[in-house]
Amino acid sequence: MTDFLGNDYLMERRLKDLDPDLHKRFSDMVFACQNLLSNYKLIFPDYTDHSEFHAMNVINFCNKLIGTKDIEKLCPDEMYILLNSCYLHDVGMGTTPKLYEEFKEKVDVRSYTDSKPDAGIADIIRNFHHEFSGLFIEKYADLFEFPSKEYTYAIKQIARGHRKTNLYDEQKYPSAYKLPNGNTVCLPYLAALIRLADEIDVVAERNPKLLYDLELPTDALQIQENKKLAAVKELDFEQDSFVLVAEESDLETKEGLIKMVDKMQLTLDLCRDVIEKRTPFSLGQKKVLIHFL
Repeated sequence: MTDFLGNDYLMERRLKDLDPDLHKRFSDMVFACQNLLSNYKLIFPDYTDHSEFHAMNVINFCNKLIGTKDIEKLCPDEMYILLNSCYLHDVGMGTTPKLYEEFKEKVDVRSYTDSKPDAGIADIIRNFHHEFSGLFIEKYADLFEFPSKEYTYAIKQIARGHRKTNLYDEQKYPSAYKLPNGNTVCLPYLAALIRLADEIDVVAERNPKLLYDLELPTDALQIQENKKLAAVKELDFEQDSFVLVAEESDLETKEGLIKMVDKMQLTLDLCRDVIEKRTPFSLGQKKVLIHFL
């Protein structure tokens, strides 16, 4: 398993070479957000990692998915937008009570709360955190010094795109979104990358042993989720597949891992289809496999 600290920083290095100003803007944004992403722990103390470590993992996996072949097809604007979106995509998980009251008026939560009348604030935030992340990005765009409202929109849409949103929608995810400098950005490709990278990190990189005491009497579903994640030992990027390596475990955990891999396959299928139909890019991996030690 590749640790995020050992990655090649493919986009980061190339962006610094091609556009030092955009690279500095990204670096300044990361500095401004120190410890901000860890606010999710105030609401979800026993939940899987949504901190800056997860954000950096998602960037690392995007770098791997892009690879040296396609990195040259990306303009500096696309790399800058994707890097910011990756870093901020889960900021909505740490929505404060004050921001929650503001954001919930802008997001249609009624269909969810009508079907789940017992849902609390934490349930709503978890279910709509991608939307809250987008609203947070929009609200504090001036703090992050995004170059223009067009950049802000693109970063917001890509961050939202890490879950649920319709990546086939040409209006919300245009294939050639225009920036003031005349460059175009392929929003469906960037959104497909972040959605797949986020799914990969959920499966491969989060080790609950580093975050929690697995024996603590927390929520039963989260205990089982942590057991699944603890059983995962490695995720290999092969030319045409992702191979998950896991320890042989009890039947419930093993069945849970198989379901997790099936879910990852669905995400891979969706992202491959979006990239193939809506972008000039490609994705080599077609299958998600699991190998039990």
